Parts: sequence; C-alpha cells; structure tokens
Amino acid sequence: MTSPLQPRSRPLAGIRVLDFSTLLPGPLATLILAEAGADVLKVERPEGGDDMRGFPPAFADAAGYNFALLNRGKRSLALDLKQPAAVERVRQLACEAHVLVEQFRPGVMARLGLGHDELSRLNPRLVYCSITGYGQAGPMAQVAGHDLNYLAETGLLMLAAGADGTPPVPPGLIADIGGGALPAVINILMALREAERTGRGRHLDVAMTDGLFAWSFWAQGEIAAGCGAPKPGSGLLAGGSPRYQVYPTSDGKFVAAAPLEQKFWQNFCAAIGLDRKLADDGGDPAATRAAVARIIAGRTAEHWRQAFAGRDVCCAVARTLDEAMCEPHFRDRGLFAAQIVGPRPVPALPVPLATCYRDAGDAKPFPRLGEHKSWAEEMSQT
Repeated sequence: MTSPLQPRSRPLAGIRVLDFSTLLPGPLATLILAEAGADVLKVERPEGGDDMRGFPPAFADAAGYNFALLNRGKRSLALDLKQPAAVERVRQLACEAHVLVEQFRPGVMARLGLGHDELSRLNPRLVYCSITGYGQAGPMAQVAGHDLNYLAETGLLMLAAGADGTPPVPPGLIADIGGGALPAVINILMALREAERTGRGRHLDVAMTDGLFAWSFWAQGEIAAGCGAPKPGSGLLAGGSPRYQVYPTSDGKFVAAAPLEQKFWQNFCAAIGLDRKLADDGGDPAATRAAVARIIAGRTAEHWRQAFAGRDVCCAVARTLDEAMCEPHFRDRGLFAAQIVGPRPVPALPVPLATCYRDAGDAKPFPRLGEHKSWAEEMSQT
C-alpha cells in the first residue's frame, strides 16, 4: 500500500516565528508550527548555539541527530543578546514577527529589554509565548528543573509506582512534550486567531507543571470522590486491575492488555481460556490477575499475537521502537515519509499533524548555526 499523503498547502504559511527556545519543549513546538508552514527563525548564541547541537549521536556539520530532528526546516540567526546591537536587531525582527517563543527563566527576557511589555509596544499583534517549568509567577517560578522533576512535583511520577512503591524513570519526556510543547502550540494557535479578530496579541504563560495535571484526571476523580490517591500498584489504570496490565510471555516478550470495557474483557477471557469464575474479577481482582499472568506466561508472544488477531480484545504485543518504526501500518500512513537533508537522508520526526497538513516525501535541511539573517533567505541544503 502506498502512502495516503498528497502535497497540501500549509495552513500557517506566512506566519513568522521568532524562536529563542532550546533543547526540547520550545523547539518541538516551533517544529510543529514550521511543519504546518510557519517560517521559524531560531535565535542562537554564537558560541555553540542550542545545547542540543552538541548532543550525540553526531549527524552533520557539528550537529547531532536530536538537533536535526527538532529543527528541520527552520532558519538560524546567531546573536549575542548581551550586546546592544543584537538586542536592537531582535527588536526589529519582533516588529515583523507574528509569534515569539522563549523558555528562559521568568524575567530574563525583560532584563535583556526583550520582554513582552517592551516588544508588544513595538508590535501589538505579537503572540509572545513563554515556556517554563513552573510558570511566570508563584513560589516555584525560579526553581530549576527537568522533565523528571516536573513529574515528581505534580504527583504523576508516583502514580506510575509499582507494587513496591518505587516509581520508574519514564521512557518518554511527558512534561516537555505533553506539558510544554503541545500546550504551547494549542495556545499559540488560539492567540493567533484572537489577534486576527482583535488586532492584539497575548503573553502566553505556558507552565509544564500546569499542563501535567490533565494527565492524572482519573486519579483526581478518585480523590474528589473521597477514595484518596491511588496506592502504588492499585487503581484501574495503575496496576490494580487485571484489565489493564502488562503480562510477560514465555519467550521474554510482553502483552499489553487493556480490555477495560466488559465486552472487550469477555472477548479477552474467551481468547485466553480463563476460567469463568475468575472472569468475574470484581470479587478478587488479584486472583484473576495472577491467573491471567500464568496463562499468558505459558505461551509465546507470537501465539498471543495470532490468538488476538481479528478479535476485539484491546491487546497488543509490545514492540521495540525500531520494530514500530518498520511496522507497515505506520509506514502506510506516511509517518516516516518526510526526510531531513544531510549526508544521507533520514526520516524526519513525525509530528502530530493531520495527514492533510503533511506532504509525502517532503525533504528539508536543518540550519547551520548562524547561517541566516532574516526570514527572507532561502534555506541551504545541508
């Protein structure tokens, strides 16, 4: 099957974004905007640029793969913001911009003379998005942190704790992406729509910790109902139910079973041959969970893959990331069709855009440090 993607016009074509962000949250947000057609000018320090440029593994032109993945199709302007001439240059660019994204600690941009109040006087329509860990105000506003700290502070980390009470190190950067990058994009798009209507931009205070609380809605419901916070290894979605578990197979792989609704649970019990008495998991869910675990552990992953095929059971055999990237379904949907130009073309990072806003086989470079001066220049081919 061929990719369903066809060349499309970009919904954000003509939108100019001035990007002061580094590492992951802001760069992913501006990547999504760029993939949707926005023209992103990334402002970097002259010495070394974005720290992500130096992260291994190396890709090309003194940049790593991680940087290339997050900055495909952007431009790079090198400026020392401690110099008055550089500040004046940013002020000029801000007059031409529709969006500015920064993720310094609160107050840094204002001390440089580039805060929201200053730039909005020059460009009232400017949408100014500040991404931080704890927000622009509050007792923790100046506290340094990373993804793991934000998960810990908001209670989300402990909700992932196992039966022994120890939380794992999450494999995904939930706070950076789910609390920072995606909320930033959502709010930027709303603010752009508002600016079209009113002629006025906004200062968007995007705090990654604020954005994380939506991820624990089910546990908050239990607390609000007077049940208290779920204990480690308990709760419907945190290890307490046989209907939402990861079960090892006989060959060292894993079945991710999530037959929550009764119709799916019944299909699952029939597929694995679970005793009818244990299929009623309301009385002793631990006993049902143990029985299911024994059954799943008695067969290979391939056996269960075939046993579940064609049945509505909400189960999947866990894949490694490289296996998932080669899965025909995702290939057919064109997720890895776009490429980064480099010594050899590599798949671009799939971003959460609808297929109608993505092009099949679209190839773009990532920017060399400081190779651009404005939005008007053509992108070079790295």
